[in-house]
Amino acid sequence: MSEQERTEISGAASTNAGAWLGVLQLVFTLGWVTYVIYLPKLAADVGIAPVVVIYILMLDQAIFTITDTLMGVMADKVARLVGRLGLIVGIITAVSCACFVALPFVAGAGPKAQVALIVLIVIWSVTSSALRAPPLTLLGKYAARPSRPMLAALAMLGYGLAGAVAPYMGASLRGVDPRVPFVIAGVTLLLVTLALSRVERGLVQVSARTTPALPVQDKALGRIPLLFIAAMVILALGFQLHVSINSVPLFRRFAQPADLQWLLPVFWIGFNIAMFPASTVVKRFGGIVVLGAAALVGAVAVVAAELAPTLHVLVAAQFVAGAAWGCMMMSAVTAAMAIGETGAEGKVVGLVFSALALATFARMGAIAGGLPGMPDYALLLGWLPVICWGIAGAILLMLFARRNSV
Repeated sequence: MSEQERTEISGAASTNAGAWLGVLQLVFTLGWVTYVIYLPKLAADVGIAPVVVIYILMLDQAIFTITDTLMGVMADKVARLVGRLGLIVGIITAVSCACFVALPFVAGAGPKAQVALIVLIVIWSVTSSALRAPPLTLLGKYAARPSRPMLAALAMLGYGLAGAVAPYMGASLRGVDPRVPFVIAGVTLLLVTLALSRVERGLVQVSARTTPALPVQDKALGRIPLLFIAAMVILALGFQLHVSINSVPLFRRFAQPADLQWLLPVFWIGFNIAMFPASTVVKRFGGIVVLGAAALVGAVAVVAAELAPTLHVLVAAQFVAGAAWGCMMMSAVTAAMAIGETGAEGKVVGLVFSALALATFARMGAIAGGLPGMPDYALLLGWLPVICWGIAGAILLMLFARRNSV
C-alpha cells in the first residue's frame, strides 16, 4: 500500500470518527436539554420545592467541573491500552444511561423516592462526564494533526445543532410523558456510544502517528496550559452571560415572546456555519491565534447587539456572535489537543470542559442570587460578555505574539 493510499484511509477513518463524535455530542446535549426541561416536574413529583431546582442544576455543574478533568485523565491512562478507551467509555455510559432513563420512573414513586432521585442525578452527572473529554481524546491521540481542526468542528457541530434545536424542545415536549423522551434519549445515546469501540479500532488500525510537525506557536503552548484554561473560563463566562441571560431581553426589545423560538437559534446557526471555514485558518496558524481573534470579533458583535437600533441589526449581531463562539470552541479543542500532545490530550481537553462547567455554575449562581432582576446589576450584566471576551482575546493574542517572537 502506497503512502498516499495510507494517508487517504487514515483521513477517511478520522473523518468517520469526527462525524460519530458530532452525533454523540448532539444526542448527549439533547438529553441534557430534556433533563433541564423536565427537572422541575420530576422534583415536584418527589416533593422538592421549585426554588431548589436551580441548586440541583448547580450541583450538576459543580460535579462536571471536577469529573470532566478526572475523566480526561482517566482517558489518557486507558488510551495506553490500545483500542480499549471506547469500550471503557461504553461501560461507564451504560451506567449513566441507566440512571438517566430511571429518573422519571423513580420520580413517579412520589415523595418517598426523593433521596433515590437525588442519588440517581449525582451518579448520572458523574458518569456522563465520560461523554465529553474521553471521546475527543481519540482524535488527539490518533488523528493526523493537520486534520484535527476539521474533526473538532465536526465534533462541535453536534453541540451547535443541539443548541439550535433546544428552543423548540420546550414547546414540542409540552404534555409528553417524561418517560418517553428519557427512554428514547438514553437508549439512543448508549447505542451511539457503543459505536465508539468500532470507531476507535478503525483509528488504531490506520494511525501511523507520523504526521507533520506542529506549528511553532502550538509547540510553545506546552508551557502555558494554565493560562490557556484561565482564558477559557473567562470566555465561557462571557458566553453564558450573553446567551443564557442577556439574549432574551435583547430580542424582546423588538419581538414578541412567541417569536423567540425562531430568533434565539440565530446564534447557533452562526456557530455551526463558521467553524468549518475557520478550521482551515487554525490548520495554518494554530488554535490560539484564532481563539483570541474570534474572542475580539465576538466582543464587537456583542457591542453591536447591545446597541442595535433594529431587529435586523440585532439578528446580524447575534449571528456574528454565534459564529465567533463556534470558532472559539473549535479552536479551543484543537489547541487543547496540541497542548496535551505528549500524552495528556484527555487531561487538557477535560480542563476545557471543566472551564465550561465552571462558567455555567457561575451563571446559575447569578440567577439563583437574583442578579438579572436587580437594576443596579442589569447594565453590568449587559456589558460583562464584552469585557470577558475582550480581555481574554487580548491576552491570547499577546501570548501568541510573544511566543512567536522568541
